[in-house]
Amino acid sequence: MKRYTFLDWMRGLAVLIMIQCHTFNSFTRLDQRLEGGYVFSQFVGGMAAPLFLFMAGMTFGFQMESLDRRESSRARRWLVALRRAGYILFVAYLFRFSNWVASLPHADLHELVKVDILNCMGLAMVVFSFLAWFDSGQRIQAAVVGAIAVAVAAPLIAGVDWQWAPSVLRDYLTPSPERGRFPFFPTGAYIGFGLAAGALVKRAGERMDRLMQWGVLFALALVLCAEYVANLPFSLYAHSDFWRNSPALIFIRVGISLLLLASAYLWTQFGARLSWSWMQNLGKTSLMVYWVHVMLVYGDIVKPLKRALTVPQAALATAVVTMLMIALAEARLRWKERRLARWRAETTAAGATEAEALS
Repeated sequence: MKRYTFLDWMRGLAVLIMIQCHTFNSFTRLDQRLEGGYVFSQFVGGMAAPLFLFMAGMTFGFQMESLDRRESSRARRWLVALRRAGYILFVAYLFRFSNWVASLPHADLHELVKVDILNCMGLAMVVFSFLAWFDSGQRIQAAVVGAIAVAVAAPLIAGVDWQWAPSVLRDYLTPSPERGRFPFFPTGAYIGFGLAAGALVKRAGERMDRLMQWGVLFALALVLCAEYVANLPFSLYAHSDFWRNSPALIFIRVGISLLLLASAYLWTQFGARLSWSWMQNLGKTSLMVYWVHVMLVYGDIVKPLKRALTVPQAALATAVVTMLMIALAEARLRWKERRLARWRAETTAAGATEAEALS
């Protein structure tokens, strides 16, 4: 599958936003949490999950577009897409298990069934995997319609009495006041919107510049319209919370994601030098960095620092954690390059010749 450098850069930006959000959240003293610096860090941090879900949807769209050319069977395409979604769910529960083990001997069994961003991503991919049944030309429309349906239904789902349901089912479907930050309604909508964007990017070819221009115009219109609707003095819903289940917030964040996508493309194509990029490295290793930094900033190893730092000290801790993750990403990518070089030397004549020349 073709690798797009602007997506690596955009994913790296999401990683950076996520690291600062989690580090501030873990380390800042409770009496400092009304300070502007902390509030700003969490406000910006709210874009990390939408960006990751949106880009996961784009990657899902790339896969479906590639499957169209290789596989004529609709059922086979759906099974391949479903397998990808199952892999993400497996990784999600593996992540939960590793966190549970790391918290021993004070482990809480609820940690194993906590619905985090990877759980939401996996479930949304399971639901949207049905789009593999559609022909390429119909997939974009179906993805957008499905995503809008998920966003619009969110306040209705939230208004249902879920007291009868197991807590894990409730957390997967709708946000509750106590827990459940990444339910399918409404955050699963980002996967659908991302899938449509991924299909368009995959087909753009030499028309990528024009696609990004239209993307900016559409994004601005989407943000402005959604903000206007959100500020209306009345609502179509009996119960709606802007920050938890509002369709307007989903549309605003999708618009911001499209603007960041175009900005990342503009920067990598015309602004950045063709050299080493720590931002792209973070994007290429985003899953590993997510896994490691969460265990670092929320783990017992930094227990003396938890909720013990001022805002400036938390900012310094953020810089330290970021540098550690950059170093980890670089080490991971270099290890992969060495392993690939060894494999080429062992399996291809050209690789063996290159290895001899370097020895």
